[in-house]
Amino acid sequence: MLLVTPAAGALQILAYAIAVTVLILVYAYTFGWIERKLIAKMQLRHGPTTTGKYGMLQNLADFIKLLSKEHTVPRNADKLLLLASLPLLLSISIFLILLLPLSPSLSGANLSLGLLAVFVVLSFMPLIIFVNGFGSSNKFAEISAQRSMIMLLSYEIPLLLVIASAALLANSYNISGIVSSQSGRWFLISMPIGFVAFFIAMLAELERSPLDLREADSELIAGWLTDISAPYYSLALFLDYTRMFFGSLVIAILFLGGWQGPVLPPLVWLLLKAALISLAVIVVRATMVRMRLDRLLRLGWLALLPLALLNLIITYILFVA
Repeated sequence: MLLVTPAAGALQILAYAIAVTVLILVYAYTFGWIERKLIAKMQLRHGPTTTGKYGMLQNLADFIKLLSKEHTVPRNADKLLLLASLPLLLSISIFLILLLPLSPSLSGANLSLGLLAVFVVLSFMPLIIFVNGFGSSNKFAEISAQRSMIMLLSYEIPLLLVIASAALLANSYNISGIVSSQSGRWFLISMPIGFVAFFIAMLAELERSPLDLREADSELIAGWLTDISAPYYSLALFLDYTRMFFGSLVIAILFLGGWQGPVLPPLVWLLLKAALISLAVIVVRATMVRMRLDRLLRLGWLALLPLALLNLIITYILFVA
């Protein structure tokens, strides 16, 4: 019996990992198409129309095109750092989603300090981007690497303060416990200031416009992705939507009651809320211009940090003291 149980547990974990990976693939493909169509409509364009019905096969065609192109590495680049960073970032992103419970019965890990564990792992991603930027031996990528570390200092502290506020309300850092504590009232209602600060900080964490200063195509060509060749660039696009999926899940879990809701299965509720957050992220990208680096730092230190501190104080006074 002891010999069978570990094997069964390993198979269960493997099945869960495969199911989550398939879910990420479906999300990335679907929202890749939705983003292109939605931004096109907001800019009075058509977006993809010819490849498949409503252009739904355009992403597949682009993916095949990228895979068919030549794979190159700059002569002066550190080949190991350049080639290992994207798969490593993608692996960390998928691992982070595996750490999130998707329903009361669907969870890869139920850690007592799960929320802290998620954001500790997440904080390593800007460091990997930093290493990638300097490994490419390209001035634009190096500027992007420097921005990655500067940005990290401006938004990481507000993120942690809002997380502390959520844990204070739930009296736990366990993610399932945080969702359960929202059965009567969502944390969006309890701490709207924290939601605003967290949403803005997550845009910077996930490298989404208008805080996508690491990439900044109008200034740095593609930032730390400048020397990434076409096959690896397809990984970069998949990474972008994987991170957006992760960020949407985290916001839905922390502020929108997670998987709680009537009639529909818990997983469906969580995915619907995450989809709503993802649409908000896309609308922000389509309607706002990229922020300058100095203004982002000012926003982080002079706006987000005071807001996060104020949210923590108000939360303690109203709901704990």
